This record gives sequence, structure tokens and C-alpha cells, in this order.
Amino acid sequence: MINRSMVIAGAVGGLVSLAGYQIASHTTEPSLAQPTKAVPLGAPSAGMKALPQAATAVPRSAAEVQLTFAPIVRRVAPAVVNVYSRSVVRQQVNPLFADPLFQQFFGVSPEMRQRVQQSLGSGVIVRGDGVIITNRHVIEGGQDIVVVLADKREFKARVLLSDARTDIAVLKIDTHGEQLPTIQLGDSDRVQVGDLVLAIGDPFGIGQTVTMGIVSALARTQIGASDYQFFIQTDAAINPGNSGGALVTTDGKLAGINTAIVSRTGEYAGIGFAIPANLARRVVEGALGGGFKVPWIGASGQAVTSDVAQSVGLSRPGGVILKSVYPGGPAANAGLHAGDVVLAVDGASVDDMQGLNYRLATHRPGDSVRLHVRAGGGPRDVEVRLALPPENPSRQVTTIGGRNPLTGAKVENLSPAVNTELQLDLMARGVVVMSPGESIAAQQGFQSGDIVRTINGAEIHSVGELNRALSNAGGQWDMIIDRGGQQIHVRLGG
Repeated sequence: MINRSMVIAGAVGGLVSLAGYQIASHTTEPSLAQPTKAVPLGAPSAGMKALPQAATAVPRSAAEVQLTFAPIVRRVAPAVVNVYSRSVVRQQVNPLFADPLFQQFFGVSPEMRQRVQQSLGSGVIVRGDGVIITNRHVIEGGQDIVVVLADKREFKARVLLSDARTDIAVLKIDTHGEQLPTIQLGDSDRVQVGDLVLAIGDPFGIGQTVTMGIVSALARTQIGASDYQFFIQTDAAINPGNSGGALVTTDGKLAGINTAIVSRTGEYAGIGFAIPANLARRVVEGALGGGFKVPWIGASGQAVTSDVAQSVGLSRPGGVILKSVYPGGPAANAGLHAGDVVLAVDGASVDDMQGLNYRLATHRPGDSVRLHVRAGGGPRDVEVRLALPPENPSRQVTTIGGRNPLTGAKVENLSPAVNTELQLDLMARGVVVMSPGESIAAQQGFQSGDIVRTINGAEIHSVGELNRALSNAGGQWDMIIDRGGQQIHVRLGG
């Protein structure tokens, strides 16, 4: 049962004191008519300086007096659904029993129990035959996914695609030939700061709710952990349960998928984020056409700061300075080098690597993009043909056997393809732990994403070398592990 509390605040005219702040309240009347001239309400008194008069527009028809978003909501709201995800997880009754030392001395094993875990979110129908967009985090780990339409009908859904990099999932329900209402995907590049938008979803599970706000900012990055996060910011109220719902423009088109909020309490604080519709469109196309494949430019970089701008001759900070360019990759083939600055992609400016990656992710592998760069002392345009990152060396996915600290872990060779998927350094080499599983490796503290650099002084370049080094260690393993860019020295055994 949800414990709900409502806070209602209102003010009429004058100055309103709110938590110690004085806020000047005012009213703006919406009108579809052309504004009329301001009518002076009185001349200034003698000795007083006249203040500029605010322009007002008086409604001229019943339609203007009754200005409403109801027609838009009636059209799009039936295409916004609830998404319920149910999973069964195993949980330790007493974490103390999981301690290997405790097990060794007392001969007990962890006592586990099953617990049903449920997740609630929203989704958007984008094809009449039952194709639905939502957030990956809404359905992540779900064993049973149920979609509830606006008319209360329930359907079991299957996952066509779930992409961690974009936090988008695409679901499909069987409509038995019925065509469902949809929301048309808009062009999110046409959205402007100040545009009115509607957020539609199911906050806190109370039922479908519509809120209104404006677009507060565009191209927000550094919000999430993904290299492809690039958000529309809005002040339309978004709360838990709205994830996966629709951010709609006033012409009834989908501007984005509501995804995240910034809040100290977990509830609405006026800052919400939506994944742009242009990226959602590419993910849906991939889900329906053999998989979503992110194109690769073969370069990595960082935002241009004031100091960097001065050193490369830019008049102001902006763009992405390339740190690494992969030999034989698309950027290298186009003549780009480390130290070059990418300022725009197809005319859209970029200010950091996440923004650059987003612009590329809205394209397909094989597409050509036009980069405006500063290279060799001056600006120029460069055409880059995007590709898929190569799997060189091959993945060689292996579960480590035998008796060693990595027993039970799933590992694979690093390559540009694996590095891109795991958001690792472009030039990373070696062997990565994909999953420690519920194994000796997990008990020893290994984590997904750990890169094994050396064992007993021998450098590790491949899964084959890793297996040999583990087997020949003689019961003592002196290892260097790279975790999130930091090197950890581990001694085990002996």
C-alpha cells in the first residue's frame, strides 16, 4: 500500500512568503489572438518617473477564454500505458552466514529465501500493432512484464530489446490484430528551450496523470553513468512511476521518454529529464530490424575547457578535443588526430564526449556524418563514414575453471567492440571480468568490469594467457587489477 501525502500551495497576487523567500507573483493570460496595444491605466504623478507598461491581450472569443490542452491529451493519453515488472530474487536470511570464515569454522551455508520484487513504470505505444517504448530500468531483471492500457486491459509483454547504454527498452504485446492508439515520434532536434510540454505517466501508481511545464534546457549530459546520455530537461512534474512515460509537445508529438529526476527526497523538485525522441526512434528501428547497433567513430575525447580553448586558439570553450584516435578507425581514416577539436556534427554543436556520442548514436553504421573541426591550426569540415567497432581480438568468452581466485568468473578479451559496450577506455587491452557470478571469484571481491593486468608479474593480453597464468601460479596469485581506472594490487593464496 502506498502512503500518499499531498501538499497544496497557492497564492493570489501581491507578495507571497515561502520558506523565508519573497516571491513576486504575477499572472500571464494565454491568448491565441494578436496582442492588442497596452492601455495606460493612468498618468504618472508629478515628480515620478513613468514605468513601462506591460502589454496585455484580452481574449476575444469563447475559444480563447476556454484555452485548454484537453484535445491534445484526449488524443495522446490512450497511447501511454502502465508497465509492471515482476521478478523473484534470492535473499540471504542472515548475511553473517555468507562469510567464508564463518562457514569454515561452523560448517554452515548461507540460508536463502525467495522474495518477489515489483517495479512500476510507464510506457508509450509507438506502433499500432503493440510496439511500446519504456525505460530499461523499469523492466530490468523482470521475469514477468505486464502492460496495462489506459482502458484497463492487461497484456503480457515480451522484450524485443533492452539497451543499457541508452536506458531504453522496446516491448511487444499481442493485440490479436487490433490497432492500438499511438503517439507519433517527433523530431526532438526541433524542440526549443521555452516550449510548452506535457508529461504523461503513472506517478506513484495512482493512475494516469498529466502535468505541464516548459523545456528548461537541452543537451543535458553528465546526468547518468552512460556515455550516450543526452537529455531534454523540463520542469513538468515527473515522479517515481513516470519513468518510461511520454513528454509530448503541444502538437501532440513525442519529444522524449521521461527518465530521471534530480531530487533530494526522491520526489518532484522541478528538474526532470527525458531521452530525446530521435534516439528512441533509432532504438525502435534497431529492435524491429535485427538489433540496435551503435556506430563507432574510433576516437575518444573530453570537453574543451577555458585553458584548453586558449591553448588551441579557440575564442571560447566549446567542442571536444580528441585524446585518442584508434589506428585504422573511421576518425583516423578521415585524417583526424589526437589534439584535433570537434565542434559540431552535421551542424549541431557538441560540448562534451557524451554529446558527440549521442549525435553519432542517432545514425546507423555505414552512415556518413559531417564534422566541423579545428585541425591543423584552422577550421574545416571533415566527412567521416561511421562503422561498427571491430572485435579484434575475438571475444573468446570463457568461464574460468579449476581452483584459483577467479574460479566461476566469466571473462573475455578486450577489443574496440567490448570496450564500447562496457564504456571502457578506447585503447584498453587485456582481459575483462564480465561477471563474477555467485562463485569463488565473487567471494574474493572481483567485480564486473575488472581488468586483469598482471599475474605474478606476467602481463595478461588474452584469455589464453590468463588461464595459463592462473594454472601455473603454484597456489599463490599476486595480481594487479584495473578497476574504474585505478590499479589495485591483490595477493591471494599462499
